[in-house]
Amino acid sequence: MRIDRLELEGFRNYEREASDFDCRCNVICGENAQGKTNLLEALVYLSRGKSPRARTDREMIGFSSDAARLLVRVESRQREFRVQADLFRGRRRKITVNQVPIKTNAALGDVYHTVLFQPEDLFLIREGAAARRRFLDTALCQLRPRYAAALAAYERAREQKTRILRDFDQRPDLLSALPEFDEQMIRLGAVLIQYRHSFCLRLAEYAAVHHRECSGGKETLSLQYQTVSSVEDSGADAGTLADRLRRHMESHREAERSSRLCLSGPHKDDLLVSIDGREAKQYASQGQTRTAALALKLAEREIYQNAAGEYPVLLLDDVLSELDPKRQEFVLNRIAGGQVFITCCEEDRLPSLLGGRVFHVEGGSIIP
Repeated sequence: MRIDRLELEGFRNYEREASDFDCRCNVICGENAQGKTNLLEALVYLSRGKSPRARTDREMIGFSSDAARLLVRVESRQREFRVQADLFRGRRRKITVNQVPIKTNAALGDVYHTVLFQPEDLFLIREGAAARRRFLDTALCQLRPRYAAALAAYERAREQKTRILRDFDQRPDLLSALPEFDEQMIRLGAVLIQYRHSFCLRLAEYAAVHHRECSGGKETLSLQYQTVSSVEDSGADAGTLADRLRRHMESHREAERSSRLCLSGPHKDDLLVSIDGREAKQYASQGQTRTAALALKLAEREIYQNAAGEYPVLLLDDVLSELDPKRQEFVLNRIAGGQVFITCCEEDRLPSLLGGRVFHVEGGSIIP
């Protein structure tokens, strides 16, 4: 799986730019605010249909442009794909794969995958549950298109239920629609739990190995997927999970109406991380939490490789500068075998270590 060429027009600070890339390591260097992260954002967007930074597509269109075009040429599963996204200020975007329009972001999961590692990901362990849920959802949406579809439908149902809870005092008739959205959330929630349970089992296996190696065999990392309290076994069949979710939702019915919030469902899930039996969020040192975050990201990459038979494209956005030499070496020793993009402020020894090319980015121009 590799990105051969990227073309950008009207995207962020890129007026019109095109570049071919090495199949191994691509070091993107330059001063801050020149467009290094924007380049990685484009690669992520074309693989997921969603930006890791922008809330809306309009935010990615350059200030002097009314539209933006992003095109990537990829080789994946011994086939060549051309993914193009056209973004507009006044109407909906258009995304095509080999000139065929796609209807959902999930369809991009069949083209190519990216694993993005940013400096803020180093604090993944210390953040709230929402950050770890986002990590799970981002990984699974690429890996399993059915999960992406179920998650999108679940969020639509939750949004409708939230509107009813917010407005029912002025519109009591809205309550008659509440059972329908409850059942949608229960049915779809069971699907989400099944996928998350399976993914977390593999994530725990691979992450434990990486963490142990990085810590010199001194520490043991463990992960536990946590969903609603009425679900005793998150690996149960869909029918059992739905029954448990229904029970939990019924027990929270009055609390939801009082708070005007959806309090029950897998949108409250968490991934509990422990080091040597102690909760990492509360007790781990800064170095331990960074090692655990590294282990999670590298484990995500391995899961993709085992599922697809080839490594996803790994994007490291100024992460190495945030790590001490020991952890830098640990990462560099484990990213061979697939294509890598690394942004940094200064050209260094990475290409000689990994093989590849250096690109300088200056004012929205890519200079090999």
